[in-house]
Amino acid sequence: MRLVVFGLTISSSWGNGHATLWRGLLRALAHRGHHVSFFERDVPYYAKNRDLIDWIDGELVLYSGWSGVEERARAAVGAADVSIIASFCPDAQVASRLVLAKRDGLKIFYDLDTPITLDQYSKRGSVAYLPSGGLKDFDLVLSYTGGLALAELVRALGARKAVTLYGHADPDFHRRINPEANRQASLSYLGTYARDRQPMLEEMFFQPARQVPQQRFMVAGALYPETIDWPQNVDFVRHLPPSEHSTFFSSSALTLNVTRPSMAAMGFCPSGRLFEAASCQTPILSDRWMGIDEFFKPGKEILLAQTTQEVVDSLSIDPALLAEIGLAARRRVLSQHTSDHRAQEFENIVNNL
Repeated sequence: MRLVVFGLTISSSWGNGHATLWRGLLRALAHRGHHVSFFERDVPYYAKNRDLIDWIDGELVLYSGWSGVEERARAAVGAADVSIIASFCPDAQVASRLVLAKRDGLKIFYDLDTPITLDQYSKRGSVAYLPSGGLKDFDLVLSYTGGLALAELVRALGARKAVTLYGHADPDFHRRINPEANRQASLSYLGTYARDRQPMLEEMFFQPARQVPQQRFMVAGALYPETIDWPQNVDFVRHLPPSEHSTFFSSSALTLNVTRPSMAAMGFCPSGRLFEAASCQTPILSDRWMGIDEFFKPGKEILLAQTTQEVVDSLSIDPALLAEIGLAARRRVLSQHTSDHRAQEFENIVNNL
């Protein structure tokens, strides 16, 4: 198939979770013989933090403004078997008009931020990256979030058909690396700052760090404000490119997953970081949300917590047991949650429309 994608970014992982997911999925699709063109607006903050320069798995079209790329986009859509508009694409409105005007080929909207989309729509009646008529004109809506979100995409936004295409990890990139002895941490967290997620991060990371000052903690992520009160035993890295994720996770005795409230309320919302960490054989401690047991078995492949004390208790678990949990999680990813698995799912979904 020839695919064209209009997305947020694939060239920079700074401050977003989209880039790594696109790289894994599109790499897997390329290996399966498909051709992909990815259109990305060349914005300054991604240009300054670009960690994918020469993309070999498809055609990356960076453009400064829609007027300068419209004809090229029109040609790409005209030749495509499948055209995809993704959430938070800065030119989603005009790209959607171009895609939906085409008579043939499949027209897909891929929402990698479904709870945010639905929340914004319920409050404002519109979303910047959605057509004014909602999603009714697309042949298919793919959602990064399952559960209640699928029915809401149909009810609120008019999707004809909504199915999940969850996160994943590419085991060629996310793998166990022997950590340096002086770089190991008892608990780590990898994630971009989000105001609505910060209270839970305070409960499950900052407070435990203060309660066990003799242990070392690590945080990596963009957009954290200067006003954050970092405990003395927390090492902070402002941005960590994907090439260093495996080292980061492998250096963690335990890594934390914290879900944004709007996503947790919907359930069935696995972060891509869950699969990345598990692929690195790092045991995961996650907050609780409906459907998490569909991806990892609690107590066997993942640990769950919701309070400071539960996190502190988890830090004293026997390292041998943690190692078993990490290994079981990696086996689960390799059997069900790799980028290649998602590429196969994508093919099956498209072929059965």
